[in-house]
Amino acid sequence: MGADLSPRLAEIVDALPLTPQMRVLEIGCGPGAAARAVAARLTCGHILAIDRSAKAIGQAEAASAQEIASGRMTVRQVAAEDFVREPGEAPFDIVFAVRVGALDGRHPAAGRRALERIAAALAPDGRLFIDGGQPLREIPVTPRQ
Repeated sequence: MGADLSPRLAEIVDALPLTPQMRVLEIGCGPGAAARAVAARLTCGHILAIDRSAKAIGQAEAASAQEIASGRMTVRQVAAEDFVREPGEAPFDIVFAVRVGALDGRHPAAGRRALERIAAALAPDGRLFIDGGQPLREIPVTPRQ
């Protein structure tokens, strides 16, 4: 794991059921530390790291130049409740979020919209994980295609 990954984020990344070819979406990526750790585990997969903050996306982009250049990672500025896959973009096998108010109950209206957007972005057997378990908890979402 990278030196910029806190023990808490390392535990969360370790708990994700990742395989090297997965497509992963991180919601609320901040400066991108967890996304970089996930990208390191993907050989032919991809992680898209999103955040509503332009500052966070700028930090993630700057710190993740190697992962982005490798094609294993991209970043995008968008809120969870506004996220839609781009034309031709494949669905995601795993979506995860750490300290995202729209998904942890702090902002219920945004959470309902975010869950609709996540359902539309997931592969048929895709899964959603958020912090708050030991260390993660899975949120049931029925993927919509």
